[in-house]
Amino acid sequence: MAVLSALRLSRRAALGFVAMGVLWGSFAAQVPVLKAQIGADDAVFGLLLLGSPLGLLATLWLVPLFDRRLGALSLPIAALAVALAYLVPGLATGPWVFLAAMIGLGLGSGLLDIVSNARVSELEARHNRSLMNANHGMFSVAYAVSAVATGFAREAGLSSAEIFSALALLVACLSLGMRSEVTPVSDEERRAVRLPWAIVLICGGIVLLAFFVEAVVESWSALHIERTLGGRAAEGAFGPAILGLTMALGRFSGQAITGRFSDVSIITLGAAMACAGAFLAAIAGGPFLAYIGFGIMGLGVSVVGPMALALVGRLVPPAHRTSAVARVNVMGFAAFLLAPLVMGQVSDAYGLRVAFAVVGALALIAPVLALMLRARSASYAQSP
Repeated sequence: MAVLSALRLSRRAALGFVAMGVLWGSFAAQVPVLKAQIGADDAVFGLLLLGSPLGLLATLWLVPLFDRRLGALSLPIAALAVALAYLVPGLATGPWVFLAAMIGLGLGSGLLDIVSNARVSELEARHNRSLMNANHGMFSVAYAVSAVATGFAREAGLSSAEIFSALALLVACLSLGMRSEVTPVSDEERRAVRLPWAIVLICGGIVLLAFFVEAVVESWSALHIERTLGGRAAEGAFGPAILGLTMALGRFSGQAITGRFSDVSIITLGAAMACAGAFLAAIAGGPFLAYIGFGIMGLGVSVVGPMALALVGRLVPPAHRTSAVARVNVMGFAAFLLAPLVMGQVSDAYGLRVAFAVVGALALIAPVLALMLRARSASYAQSP
């Protein structure tokens, strides 16, 4: 009931998360065919995927102006922009076109992601309740369903261009229900209070680690199953699908237990589970054991990012809420810059098994940052 109530309150913003899940789930399930389509090896493909986070980073400066100018229309227009951007990767036949497509994807996704999170943060403040986990859970559900559907579409012989065109039309339809009012904030209000940078940076670090783990499974799980473990196309698609389903379960559960456990406890447990799942995927001898590993990773990491995003929205002054959420999101987006680089280079040198083990070790940094955040937020609350 808590989840359904949260989704009713934030239904317009939730559609933004659904749109992102639909598109990225399909992309993850098509990584093997897109990689073959442009004729790139692991190292080159990892570098090409850097185009997406480069586009995402540009949104740090673009989103505040975009959101202020468009107001209630910013969410549906961002959804339309990312839907159009997804038409390009399926048509790319060379590395440079694919790189340009990834930059456009990153820019459109960044706009939609930040605006969606900002709307949820505003609603959390307005209704004085947690809503973030439920909305991120909708992303995960849409991601899983889209990944599975894409796997079967590939098996049926549909091309990437055909799949992406159908999904772009679906997102365009969803955008019709995304119009949502924005709480206006004057320049005088923004100048009257300072932005607590330490809190923003620590929350951004936690989100970065969570998104790093998520990005690795999204982009490399299908390849790990199909190449390392010898799975078929549909089996490969179940890698990102398992991540999406378990992340949805974890986030909906997190929505229900928020307030019963401390933020540090939830982040610590989630990071430990992500680490264990990554090591299990690394040592898996077949797809089934890898699925279990990806599932544990999804359950663990599912609540870490939304928890940090909710915290920054709660801890910063209301006049800086959208700006702070944007900055934390952009720091998190750096994960999509680092993940292809780390996975591509480590995989090319040592194989995907070692690469997944490295990811598990990095996940354990999040609990340390959570402890730092608790100390810093207490100090900020006592400051004049």
